[in-house]
Amino acid sequence: MRNSALLFVPLLASCAASPVETPVHGVTQGHKCDATGTDRFVGQQGTSETGAAIMAATRSAVLRWAPPGYMLTMDFRKDRVTVRLGPDRKVTAINCG
Repeated sequence: MRNSALLFVPLLASCAASPVETPVHGVTQGHKCDATGTDRFVGQQGTSETGAAIMAATRSAVLRWAPPGYMLTMDFRKDRVTVRLGPDRKVTAINCG
């Protein structure tokens, strides 16, 4: 039993010695949403191609679709873009968070 415990000490020490960057909730390195100039997408059909174009235009890491009546969390994420859709699945609004 004592020999087993001695084997774990070097393993634990190696884990503590390695520097690890702690991820922050709501932040993806190099991504911060900016919805400026996204009015051109309003009225377009909510497709995967439109979503990809919106993500590229806003420099977001996360895309969240918001169809009518869909409940959304209120947590704020700098790297997320929210695309609101109308009943016809067309984009009605785009905002960050």
